[in-house]
Amino acid sequence: MSGTGLSEAGWASLRTAAREAMARAYAPYSGYPVGAAALVDDGRTVSGCNVENASFGLGLCAECGLVSRLQATGGGRLTHFACVDGRGEPLVPCGRCRQLLYEFGGPELVLETPAGFRTLAEMLPQAFGPDHLVAGHPAADDHPASPAS
Repeated sequence: MSGTGLSEAGWASLRTAAREAMARAYAPYSGYPVGAAALVDDGRTVSGCNVENASFGLGLCAECGLVSRLQATGGGRLTHFACVDGRGEPLVPCGRCRQLLYEFGGPELVLETPAGFRTLAEMLPQAFGPDHLVAGHPAADDHPASPAS
């Protein structure tokens, strides 16, 4: 074990899934393909790749595809996460994607980063999440309960 609750073989499997997703990325404008993979609390592995768009602001990060696949295949809670660049090397999620991962993995989600393994709480301190939405607030009443609550 690497102190993360997942064996090195488990992390190797996540990196492989992330590299396979990265190979399917659509990155004709930046030339920067990204792949991501995560382990779900029920044992599934979900993955995603970045998908760019000629209207640059409409591009989707690999983490967006991963979370979409998570929901489309039954939901659940992310427990371990790996992201790789076009060389297959570990890549740290941007701030926006950390927030997205927080919604579906929470503070205890373990990420592989270039600096080693870190929890999402370390990578996104004092994160805003579902617990900040007060019951009775219109936004909370209109939004279905999230998996992070």
